Amino acid sequence: MKALYAEEQKRHDPKAFLSSGAPQPNPENPERVERLLAGAKAAGCRIERPRAHGLGPVAAVHTPEYLGFLEHIFARWQRIEGASAEVIPNIHPIARNGSYPASAAGQAGYHMADTACPISAETWQSALWSAWSAVAAAEAVMSGAPAAYALCRPPGHHAFADVAGGFCFINNSAVAAQTLRKSAARVAILDVDLHHGNGTQGIFYARSDVLTVSLHADPVRFYPFFWGHADERGEGPGLGYNFNLPLPRKSADVAFLEALEVAFQRIRAFSPDALVVALGLDAFEGDPFGGLSVTTPGFSRVGEAIAKLGLPTVIVQEGGYLCDALGDNLTAFLTGFGGARAR
Repeated sequence: MKALYAEEQKRHDPKAFLSSGAPQPNPENPERVERLLAGAKAAGCRIERPRAHGLGPVAAVHTPEYLGFLEHIFARWQRIEGASAEVIPNIHPIARNGSYPASAAGQAGYHMADTACPISAETWQSALWSAWSAVAAAEAVMSGAPAAYALCRPPGHHAFADVAGGFCFINNSAVAAQTLRKSAARVAILDVDLHHGNGTQGIFYARSDVLTVSLHADPVRFYPFFWGHADERGEGPGLGYNFNLPLPRKSADVAFLEALEVAFQRIRAFSPDALVVALGLDAFEGDPFGGLSVTTPGFSRVGEAIAKLGLPTVIVQEGGYLCDALGDNLTAFLTGFGGARAR
């Protein structure tokens, strides 16, 4: 399987975030790339560099107002006397249907959902190359590859059309799905990350051409809290095209695979022409976030089960944080997926 990745993705190096009000080292750090690259290589992937694709594929799912903010906010932030080294918001609008602030501080609050996505001098370019990796993987599948893996870092599934959040800036899974729409009438996104893909859901919530399905830890007491509940079904033309499967905390392999079968029923009923897998490895029992309890062999079974859908598939890396088994979990998933496809 081809794996897409660019070295520029390592340059984004956030230092901290707030967790329950306490400053913590930011877990979305460049070391993740080394572990994931090792895991992809162990699975037999051929690592290729994507080309620069410009803003077109990104602008297809994000607003120009937001992209302009991401590109220029760091330089503007540095002109504020006493500003922090990274762009971190300290105020958020109660509603987003009012006026648009002119100040850097106001725009940071408008376009950043939380403190987990600090913006530095390197963030914009790292996020672009991450998205371009997803575009290249989608193009590989559109050209006939049965599957391709995009090592996207920073991740993307918490990014809405005009809001960053949860370590995410550009929604790589949404970019991949929209790219696939050039040749696929219907695309399904299956998100298996520990956390609900709220940004992906938001981008496609009123659309019927992209089905969004997410398995994740129940958000009633878990990030992202406000999204990911079972009664969120879409709206307008998209009503019935969003499907959430929240799982009890600490759910392990059996429960996860049972929920996956329910997800497959909805995907088969949609009859997509292509699939995007938003691959979070943070559902692992040893992940620092500790929400679910999928094992390393469990990831192999997850990959094998998804492969049996028989769809052209773009695998987009989402979460999965530093632990001894991070690379092994990716290897297990990709090996399980590839083994099932080979049979």
